[in-house]
Amino acid sequence: MTDPTDTRDTGPRVGTPLWAFLAGVTVIGFTALVVAMLRLDAAGLVELARTPLFWALSVLVILGELRPVMVSSAASVGGTYPSTMFTFAVLLHFGLPVAVLMQAVAVAMNGVVTRKAWHRVMFNIAQSTLALTAAAVVLGVFGIAPSPAVPWVPDGSDLPAIALAGVAYFVTRAALVCGAVALHERRSITRVFKVTVVPQSLVYVGLLGLAPLVVVAMEHSPGMVPLFVAPLAAVYFTATLSMRRDHQALHDELTGLPNRKMLIVSTEEALAEARQDERVGLFLLDLDRFKEVNDTMGHPVGDRLLQMVAHRLTHSVRPGDVVARLGGDEFAVLLPSIRDAHAAREVAARLRAALTEPVRLEGMTFDVDGSVGIALYPDHAPDFELLLQRADVAMYLAKEGRSGVELYQPDKDRNSPERLNLLGDLRRAIDSRELRLHFQPKVSLGTGAVQGVEALLRWRHPVHGMIPPSEFVPLAEQSYLMRPLTAYVIEAALEQAARWWHTGLQVQISVNISARDLLDSALPEQLEVGLAASGLPPGAIQLEVTERILTGDQAYTQETIKALAALGVPLALDDFGTGYSSLIRLQRLAVSEVKIDASFVRRIAESEDDYRIVRSIVDLVRSLGLRSVAEGVESDEVAMRLDEMGCDMGQGWLFGRPMPAADATVWLREHTGAGPGIEYGYQPEVSRSA
Repeated sequence: MTDPTDTRDTGPRVGTPLWAFLAGVTVIGFTALVVAMLRLDAAGLVELARTPLFWALSVLVILGELRPVMVSSAASVGGTYPSTMFTFAVLLHFGLPVAVLMQAVAVAMNGVVTRKAWHRVMFNIAQSTLALTAAAVVLGVFGIAPSPAVPWVPDGSDLPAIALAGVAYFVTRAALVCGAVALHERRSITRVFKVTVVPQSLVYVGLLGLAPLVVVAMEHSPGMVPLFVAPLAAVYFTATLSMRRDHQALHDELTGLPNRKMLIVSTEEALAEARQDERVGLFLLDLDRFKEVNDTMGHPVGDRLLQMVAHRLTHSVRPGDVVARLGGDEFAVLLPSIRDAHAAREVAARLRAALTEPVRLEGMTFDVDGSVGIALYPDHAPDFELLLQRADVAMYLAKEGRSGVELYQPDKDRNSPERLNLLGDLRRAIDSRELRLHFQPKVSLGTGAVQGVEALLRWRHPVHGMIPPSEFVPLAEQSYLMRPLTAYVIEAALEQAARWWHTGLQVQISVNISARDLLDSALPEQLEVGLAASGLPPGAIQLEVTERILTGDQAYTQETIKALAALGVPLALDDFGTGYSSLIRLQRLAVSEVKIDASFVRRIAESEDDYRIVRSIVDLVRSLGLRSVAEGVESDEVAMRLDEMGCDMGQGWLFGRPMPAADATVWLREHTGAGPGIEYGYQPEVSRSA
């Protein structure tokens, strides 16, 4: 049950407040130890060392220092060592020099056995010496100064002196330890006191309260002293079981890290302690490609990978920061005190750098990476739940943008109240069929013949008026509405295509779908059923998907693409040229048409660079045996240049703006079958087949 986030063995940097505090306490404590040793009655100690009682007490103090009684799984609370009872009894009976000698030896042996850092061992010897010295001073005020030669045995009238000595002992240790913890974790000492003093004070009352009884037994029946181990053992095991349950409830079983419950407690404490000029940071970290490792190598390897990740994270944060595992491959990091967003980004970058070190498992080397989302209090949220939600939003922005680290951005939060309200309105608009399709023609640049129309979605909100697709379509893509929205558009397009085809207008309708839609195995079935119900051939509808599909893993979409190809529904690639796709992947994708993004097309008459880009795309598409379509054709000169370079079709305001179905019907009747170029500003010089 060791807490992997415990960084107290990390030595403080020279010159820091923590270093100064530890050094000061250590110097003062060892000075007090030397003074006590100088006051030691050597003859009396030699005589005492010849008794079995001395060695029995020494063994009990050493054993009692090895394992603390834990009353909480919180690292800042720590434990209380049973040796306290016996060292306080030795102080009462044999005096300060013998007590600090036994305590120093026990603490040193504890450091050796548990492999504590030397600065912690020195500090623990010093603070326990100072606590015993404070108690001895109080006893001295009452005229009590025992020694090995003249042991002291209390009676009922000495209880006030013993109680005050016990208080002095406890307060001194608590003040010194809490001060070190507060400086180490950069927390308020008041808050550390509240968290630690109450749980530990109850144990100290019990241990210090039993010390006078130990003294009485030492005086009248030394052989009975070891029997005090029995009640101590009962307390120890009871506390251990309770702490184990507490630990299991608040920590992750696999990694030993705090879980969500513990993270909530730690975050609420940090928010309560937050200073006005500082921030509290909450990071959400998700491993990239962890599922591939888990699926390929099996869960045991995946579990070991998570344990290694946990180890790296805990050794990459600052003392006092909390690393938690929320489940699966998702981790959270709490920064109780951070200067600003720039400092938070630096910590996040350090975490990612630690993760990217290659991992070797089962004879194989894995490259691990992660995406980190950052949310800050009070900049982004006032409480834990909202901080976590907004860190989650930032993490998905990091994943989508492949940037690795992102700070929460309100304008990109799909969970903001405004966007959630809009999402609800979109749901109602789909159910009540408020959305409408407008149609923009695609025209052959060689013959002027109409080659088809693209269906463009329009939404007139009853309150906000026209809402552009660029606002509500990405909202649907990021939510549960993408599937019903796509189904709605396909159904509406098939209905309109059926009206046109059955009245002699055999025009192909192109429908935009997202890469996410290609993950839906039900899409081909929906099209097959819709085409059959409408009495349409597969070529009556074409699906357009953006170039982003080429940048992702096509393994998940291949089955859908194959099913569409088998059905005979053509596929077009939209907005080509705006992504970072591999040209080799274009050849592998079963598309029949490539649409060149309007941002390049509009400038080909003024920009030689854009002209060369578009010409290269046209040549590439032709070499692959595909059709090219230029979007954003708005002038005669652009249309002429496109025709000269061999582009097959154009789409833009030069030929027709997006029109409602009724207007599109009139337009198609006027232009279908018309001579080359009639009604358009551009007159093609040479007719080419599309």
